[in-house]
Amino acid sequence: MPAPVSRDGDSPPEPRPAGPAPEPVLTSAGPLSDLGAAAPVPPAAGSPIAPVGASGPAGPGDPRSPDLAGPDDSAAPAVDITVADGPFGRPGRSMRGSPFAFGFTAALGVLTAWWLVQAIVSAGSVIILIVVSLFLAVGLNPAVESLQRRNLPRMVAITIVFLGVIALFVVFGLAVVPPLTTQFTQFVDNVPDYVRELQNNPMIRDLDQRFQLLDKLQQYVTSGAFGTQMFGGVLGLGTVLLGAVFNSLTVLVLTLYFLGSLTSIKEISYRLAPRSRRNRVRLLGDEIIQRIGGYVAGNLIISLIAGVTTFIFLSIMRVPYALALALIVALTDLIPMVGAFIGAGVASLVGFFVSPTVGIVCIVFFTIYQQIENYLIAPKVMLSSVEVPPLVTVVSALLGGALLGVVGALLGIPLAAAALLILREVILPRQERA
Repeated sequence: MPAPVSRDGDSPPEPRPAGPAPEPVLTSAGPLSDLGAAAPVPPAAGSPIAPVGASGPAGPGDPRSPDLAGPDDSAAPAVDITVADGPFGRPGRSMRGSPFAFGFTAALGVLTAWWLVQAIVSAGSVIILIVVSLFLAVGLNPAVESLQRRNLPRMVAITIVFLGVIALFVVFGLAVVPPLTTQFTQFVDNVPDYVRELQNNPMIRDLDQRFQLLDKLQQYVTSGAFGTQMFGGVLGLGTVLLGAVFNSLTVLVLTLYFLGSLTSIKEISYRLAPRSRRNRVRLLGDEIIQRIGGYVAGNLIISLIAGVTTFIFLSIMRVPYALALALIVALTDLIPMVGAFIGAGVASLVGFFVSPTVGIVCIVFFTIYQQIENYLIAPKVMLSSVEVPPLVTVVSALLGGALLGVVGALLGIPLAAAALLILREVILPRQERA
């Protein structure tokens, strides 16, 4: 059978003489001879180009036949798709699907999440101060805008409102601290009289004869250990006072900055939304801020009314430290659900020290006033705020108090009001269109 002749008239290359097989080269992916066996070998120059994986000679009608090759096939360079060996052998398989790589990535994610949680917990007190300052700024913003509508510049309006807040803090400190100090000193001085009154009770006298309880109580209170241990010692008392002063100053400064930058903060926040939805986000955001501000400002007005009314009543009844008690009632009235009862209880207790009749009159007064506040004052003052159902009010106050204490109880209802507005204006209409 005549030897096949190529299209160019050249005879095919002579077969290489068989020789001993070279030893396989060991690489990180295994013996190189095993890897190279499955890899295509580039054709020799001038020979027909066969596709990868072809076996046997090309027959008539086969796409690999030289007769069907295009005019430019002879000039097309041979493509070597094998992976070139580096100086240290052929690279191994990718570890993208390796269980070790997956576990290592998951462990890094868990550690990062744990670190973020620990960072938030460590900065929890600072975050609470920032949130309280922001809510105070939102609550004071309606008063600033009211002064702006009277042709006052915003900075002048902020200054007037902020000076009013500082004056309130100063009045509270001057009204509460001296009476508390005086009352504590008088209590310590009157302990022997209280002990003598308790000794007139037969049951207490019997217990005292057995265990000497009253003598030990009198010695404990008058020795000075009571005051120091109640606040954790002198150093602990100083730490508590310094912490309270520092937190108050921090809240005042942050509130001032938030009031001055509230407009720019809103604009930057709205720009984070997509441009196609920015207008709707702006409308919803302004409505939420307006209603939350109305809620906070409304609570401040209600507390102010409660404080003024309490001061007038206690002054008429000649209860000592009427101004300090009125400020305590006003501050505790800000706390949802239980705040009014706390303030009324403190004022009534001081009234009982004056006389039992005055204490009973105080209880009757605060009971009647709470009904008037709940059904007449609060609905009119809260007319511009979000209407929150009673169940949501109770649940949000309980959850906020459990998470953040008194601060959480104060912020729980405004946050619930904002969530209800989003639910009513965004989520429910979307569910109706689905």
